Amino acid sequence: MRAAGQRRRRLSLVLVAVATVLAFLAIFAVWADQQLLDNDDWADTSSALLENDAIRGQVAGFLVDELYANVDVEGEISEALPPGAAAVAGPASGAISELADRGANRLLGRPRVQARWEEANRRAHAAFIKVIDGGGDVVSTGEGDVVLDLKELLAETQGRLGVGGRAAEELPADAAQITVLRSDQLALAQDIVRLIESLVALLVLLTVSFFALAVGLARGRRREALRACGAGLVVAGTGALIARSLAGDLVVDDVATTAAVHPAAEATWTIATSLLEEVAAATIGYGIVVLASAWLGGPSATAVATRRALAPYLREPRLAYGGLGVLVLLALASAPAPATRRVVPTLVMVGLLAVGFELLRRQTAREHRRV
Repeated sequence: MRAAGQRRRRLSLVLVAVATVLAFLAIFAVWADQQLLDNDDWADTSSALLENDAIRGQVAGFLVDELYANVDVEGEISEALPPGAAAVAGPASGAISELADRGANRLLGRPRVQARWEEANRRAHAAFIKVIDGGGDVVSTGEGDVVLDLKELLAETQGRLGVGGRAAEELPADAAQITVLRSDQLALAQDIVRLIESLVALLVLLTVSFFALAVGLARGRRREALRACGAGLVVAGTGALIARSLAGDLVVDDVATTAAVHPAAEATWTIATSLLEEVAAATIGYGIVVLASAWLGGPSATAVATRRALAPYLREPRLAYGGLGVLVLLALASAPAPATRRVVPTLVMVGLLAVGFELLRRQTAREHRRV
């Protein structure tokens, strides 16, 4: 019997280790699913990007470069100057370019313009999802290309610059457009999206199942197994944060070809992976809750005293579950993790919490019947 118990204990710990790895992978799958496929998260991220000074400066420079590439600014200045003064059109055009960078930067900081930026990103993402799902006649994607169309912002920049008055009529169709997805990348993108959608549900399900199985196998040592599960969640979340930091260094160094671009590239990575940080931090939080639960059910004097103090309230289902309901509603209102914004994961977490809470109630009732 003792040997069988030892085997179950070892198998339980192996299951916890496997579940920890799965939880680590699930964090990245949830982040990718939310970041790539949720229109609101995509739009919110785009707004946060433009609010950053370094990124906004790069976008402003892009718009001014596009304006000068598609409008003969020097020619229009020359036409506006009196005869004999055309020689200063070139230097004036260069001076206006420097002023335009600063003006465009200030323009992009205005709420109205930022709303247009967010809407442009929202439209591009909707087109991306439509194409990934098979496309359709109502979506114009440029023969399969998905583009971020910033022509409206380019027109705003032109107005701020005060030259290029015929810009709206002269700009080609592809001016100020950033290609998000090319038609020759469609098949790969569809495969990646399908993989992400499949992995999210599978990894979360396997993680929860393996943790639950580990606790179930550890007969006589379930509190120890529960403590190991909590530690596993903490390790998975911490590992994801470390991986985010290490990957960020590699990605930023690869993308930032010049020192001037480095701050914008670093800010882009930080903002684009902020949702990943949220998921990882929430996983650590869940682990701490599990560890606290294991401690609360333990034999230490403090844990026993805490259960004794809670016994009168835990014995009454209305008080006990009423208090639990308030705590759950507060947690959902604060939305500490993307998972709490979706119905099925939320129901799973609340269900597991209710099961653990009921076990605590029964243990306390057995220990303190007359309290």
